[in-house]
Amino acid sequence: MKRTHIVLLVVIAMAIGALTMVSADFSTYDTINSAREKQGKFVHIIASVDKTIPFDYDPAKNPNYLGFSVIDSLGGKTKVVYHNTKPTDLEKSDRVVLKGKMQGDVFECSEILLKCPSKYKDDKKQLEKTIPNS
Repeated sequence: MKRTHIVLLVVIAMAIGALTMVSADFSTYDTINSAREKQGKFVHIIASVDKTIPFDYDPAKNPNYLGFSVIDSLGGKTKVVYHNTKPTDLEKSDRVVLKGKMQGDVFECSEILLKCPSKYKDDKKQLEKTIPNS
């Protein structure tokens, strides 16, 4: 085998190894039940805020504590604890992406991303007002 072939094979092997290491950092969305199985590991969860259970947030007492409950698309439920200020319009958001770790039965959230609220959906009555009659 030529020397250039050996060098090329080594470079290809190193590239495959690097891609394998990098791909381990890519995260997918987990369900609440799969997050429970991965105790202490960083996961992303997409869920809806459970509006039947009141928020545990008292800015006068502790502005950096927010507790609320979420339900994922498969019906899994959990309490979420977020140690930061409450995001604006959290109650209005259809879905939220939670980044954090499951600690027992509580999801310790480090970041919350709000999905678009329903105000961006087409409102037929409003649409009819803006279209002139021909």
